[in-house]
Amino acid sequence: MPNIKSAIKRTKTNESRRLRNASQKSALRTAVKSFETAAGSGNLESAKEALVLASKKLDKAATKGLIHKNAAARKKSRLAKQLNGLQA
Repeated sequence: MPNIKSAIKRTKTNESRRLRNASQKSALRTAVKSFETAAGSGNLESAKEALVLASKKLDKAATKGLIHKNAAARKKSRLAKQLNGLQA
């Protein structure tokens, strides 16, 4: 445990940010997985809704710096490609 006041504050803020990031990343993975299950079941309407939610979460995560913007774009592209394969 640090003795310096600024170092104590830094460890507290790091821990709170780590917990928040873990929570948001988990919610992101859940949203992507819910799209994949909807797409796997062949339900087009629920897959479209899940894609919108997953895209929103990916964009927000990229904006907040949780994931890289190119990683978010790549995942969104792959999810959209999966949905387009369902429609065809």
